[in-house]
Amino acid sequence: MPEPTPIPTEQLHFAMPPAPRTVEEERRHRKERLAAALRLFGRFGFEEGVAGHITARDPEFPDCFWVNPFGMSFRHVTVGDLLLVNAEGRVVEGRYHVNQAAFVIHSQVHQARPDVIAAAHSHSMYGRALSALGELLDPITQDACAFYEDTALFDDYTGVVVDEEEGRRIAAALGPHKAVILRNHGLLTVGGSVDAAAWWFIAMERSCQVQLTAKAAGKPVLIDHHHAVRTREQLGSDLVAWINYQPLYQQIVRSEPDLLG
Repeated sequence: MPEPTPIPTEQLHFAMPPAPRTVEEERRHRKERLAAALRLFGRFGFEEGVAGHITARDPEFPDCFWVNPFGMSFRHVTVGDLLLVNAEGRVVEGRYHVNQAAFVIHSQVHQARPDVIAAAHSHSMYGRALSALGELLDPITQDACAFYEDTALFDDYTGVVVDEEEGRRIAAALGPHKAVILRNHGLLTVGGSVDAAAWWFIAMERSCQVQLTAKAAGKPVLIDHHHAVRTREQLGSDLVAWINYQPLYQQIVRSEPDLLG
């Protein structure tokens, strides 16, 4: 029997970010990804009362963004529930109120970073715990290296974010990075797609958990600077984040298809 013939690489399927042909297709795509990300955040326990929000910039009106309704469980959000909010914080499409903190923080981030399509913030347990220490993530695992020298610390806390100046300060602290740790508050991640922003948040929350666990058990061994930078270059792009996120997206859409309604 002859040896099996390898299938040409170009004939093997490898998912890559889609390229919608119209503004309407891109809008629908972003909204579907946003609803799915919110469902995943709910599944992972990132919800804390009415705190937490993920936003996606509208492809036609870049000063507007889509966001989850105030007071609705992450685990119940559908595409049809999402709100479109303008630059003044007014709901221009949707049936619910917008979380004021969501507008104040995210509007300033989207304004300061035209490259950012989506931003994610939630009061996740381990992100809050690390933020209470006022620490950045250390390069102690391969996964944590994705954030090495690409995470900022907003080293201040003045209460619930309700004014634009505080939002501007957070956006300034974020700078060009993919994430910022808000001291005594939690995590904020951004990306060039909803998928990337959501993946960075999930991965960062898990890295926070690993760091806190490792430090509680002993003294973690740091990956040296050279190898941490090289690993970030391999794993720290939004494309890699998008690829890593696809199994989660497939799981939530297959198990909870009503989110697309």
